[in-house]
Amino acid sequence: MNKPPRKKNPTFGIAVFIVVAVLLVIATLFYNAITEKRDFDRQNEAVPTISSDAAAAATAAKPASGTAQ
Repeated sequence: MNKPPRKKNPTFGIAVFIVVAVLLVIATLFYNAITEKRDFDRQNEAVPTISSDAAAAATAAKPASGTAQ
């Protein structure tokens, strides 16, 4: 009438622990990558760059070689 108590399977607990640990490592890597990218962008935003429009305007202002001056 009474069922014997089930034995707990320790393999399931170990598997859950490993999955949680791997997900924690992946989340940490993503967090560090995003943080480093933001720091990199913040440090390099002060450096002025020539946009494609400004480069095209500078190229158009120069006379073509071989034309009469």
